[in-house]
Amino acid sequence: MKLKGLDYLGISNHFSDEEIMVQHNTRQFVEKEIMPVIEKHYREGTFPHHLIPKFAEMGFLGINAPSEYGGGGMSNVTYGLVCQELERCDSGIRSFVSVQGSLVIYPISAYGSEEQKLKWLPKLTSGESIGCFGLTEADYGSNPAGMQTNAKKVEGGYLINGSKMWITNGSIADIAIVWAKTEDGIVRGFIVEKEMKGFSAPLMKNKWSLRASVTSELVFDNVFVPDQNLLPNVKGLKGPLGCLTQARYGIGWGTIGAAMAVYEASLKYSKERIQFDKPIASYQLVQQKLVWMLNEITKGQMIALQVGKNKDNQTLKFQQVSLIKRNNVWVARECCKLARDIHGGNGVSGEYPIMRHLMNIESVFTYEGTHDMHTLILGNDITGIPSFE
Repeated sequence: MKLKGLDYLGISNHFSDEEIMVQHNTRQFVEKEIMPVIEKHYREGTFPHHLIPKFAEMGFLGINAPSEYGGGGMSNVTYGLVCQELERCDSGIRSFVSVQGSLVIYPISAYGSEEQKLKWLPKLTSGESIGCFGLTEADYGSNPAGMQTNAKKVEGGYLINGSKMWITNGSIADIAIVWAKTEDGIVRGFIVEKEMKGFSAPLMKNKWSLRASVTSELVFDNVFVPDQNLLPNVKGLKGPLGCLTQARYGIGWGTIGAAMAVYEASLKYSKERIQFDKPIASYQLVQQKLVWMLNEITKGQMIALQVGKNKDNQTLKFQQVSLIKRNNVWVARECCKLARDIHGGNGVSGEYPIMRHLMNIESVFTYEGTHDMHTLILGNDITGIPSFE
């Protein structure tokens, strides 16, 4: 069973039967359940909450998480394909799934106690509980080491004070994985529950991007977090950065999905749009744009597959994730701009998906590590010389 669509080099021949089946089922679900409502939610700035139980039923929440805790136990390539199909619809939908799996389920699975895993992972993979990830602050994005959110040790736990910004799922989350500095200056991770006194998650409004996604601020005013909510098995920035490696991997697949969506829309439009008595697809400059998109999307697909294979066979270097995030988000951004050009005035109409994808990618381009920061990570890796110290 092979999907019709953009696969110029037959890359899907390298997918397992299970991976192809999951991709096929995800695409069918997206076409039936999400595509008909996504424009409305984007216009109104709302998230389709009613789909969360269906996400869980489809197995999207924790696809590659351990099966003994309710996860799917599937390959990382499978997870990537799901991200690709979800972001072919909308970045906000993929972001919800990515945060739940890579930034909430993953840290509890990787850094949590057995009690924490048993308590939270089945709830998170089933959609009974929603999570968010609190690292970024108003003044500390690319420099998380400068965070001001702090955790003071008291009897039986910690008092957390500070705030986080640009938090996906924050206002609908039951728990937040929060990173804060203890009194000795070491960054630690905490499971903060929404009913804890002094914790609030006000919704951030007036966004021009990711409008079908919940984005929030997290505020901590002497929030008491008991000792049993401290993630015991990690200290320092390697904790949150390890989570970001998981999330950036999914972004690399997802954004190629967005690029595929605008390419396919542009190819269709260019064949149907008649100017000077023939379709604009017959003109050299339009063909040049389409070929550039096809060329870069295909390279992005190849990068995604190889990084996924490396992740599955445990040979992955985190710098390779910087490569997939840096390249594939850039490709999606450029494809969106070319698609806007091909569609002319119709490119700004909600009748077509172009402007929605373009606006979404503007956020994805800078979150989870900016293009420039990933450039520096790769530069350091290939030269052995850090340029950011």
